Amino acid sequence: MTDEEFPAAGPRRKAATIADVAEVAGVAIGTVSRFLNGREIRRGNRQQIEAAIEKLSYRRNAVAAAMKTDRTHMIGVLIPTFDEFHAQMVERLSAQLRSTGRALVMYFHGHEPQVFADALDFFTQQRVDGLIMDSVQGMRQRVEAVIAEGIPVVLYNNDITGVVADRVAVENAAVSQRVVGHLLDLGHERVAMISGDLVDSSARQRLDGYEAALRECGIAVDPAYIVGGYWRAEGGYEAARQLMQLPKPPTAIFAANYGMAIGVLMWMKNNGLHLPADLSLISFDDVPLFRLHEPGITAIAQPINGIADSIANLLVARLGPGETRPFRSITLGCDIILRGSAGRPRR
Repeated sequence: MTDEEFPAAGPRRKAATIADVAEVAGVAIGTVSRFLNGREIRRGNRQQIEAAIEKLSYRRNAVAAAMKTDRTHMIGVLIPTFDEFHAQMVERLSAQLRSTGRALVMYFHGHEPQVFADALDFFTQQRVDGLIMDSVQGMRQRVEAVIAEGIPVVLYNNDITGVVADRVAVENAAVSQRVVGHLLDLGHERVAMISGDLVDSSARQRLDGYEAALRECGIAVDPAYIVGGYWRAEGGYEAARQLMQLPKPPTAIFAANYGMAIGVLMWMKNNGLHLPADLSLISFDDVPLFRLHEPGITAIAQPINGIADSIANLLVARLGPGETRPFRSITLGCDIILRGSAGRPRR
């Protein structure tokens, strides 16, 4: 195969401009501008402009249009990772916003402050109409600067204290307290927790619920039974190893997200332990895998579609006409899905 068989690509074709359309149509640039903005022009001119647009494959510059309408119809969303939770949430969000004529633009920040800051700069430059975000530690001033630019923000999952914005969250503390209480009701006295990164508000709230359940039953909170897994499967694996090497290992573990719960399952498999005979396990977050596992994994199911719908409704209302609306904080309930991974402790 020789180079002659695949000739080098030529220079990129220059995009047609409004001036090119006017020249081919034989009309003034102002006439083309009025046509593009939906204003009345003579029928003959309209037909000539439409033919010129077709011939030149002209595409209207969205940025230029936004300068006149002050709307790009683009919504930015910052998410830490594309996991099961965010995949479903973004799919639902995209459908809800698409029905209002808006497009979703995603940016992954991976919990890294510099990447998060770069994303805020990108969305500001692109003049998005609104921004949906999960917070990153230390970004309050940067987020407030975006809001000062006139870009409304909706916070979800993790809060940024003091930021004036709409919020959507779930009952992290209350449902965690209920599910740990379930383990205590089964007779467990040594219940451990694998927490997320405690810089995140959702991690702190789930830990608060765990501690409240213990206190309610008169059990002292033992720091040795609280290990950080930092939201990741490998973190859950290492936390399980550490917990199960304690002189008095836990008989039950509450993992603050499904990734860390999977890490616990990996450690148990590698060490020949079985649910729930050797250890009980409950996860915050429910995923299809937990229904297929034998036994099934008891889990807290977040209302992901409800979260996405609430975010979309808040943002669309914020972008609508009318007087300034008061900012809202929506907290949604969660379901506890009881399966076979949580049982009575072995005596």
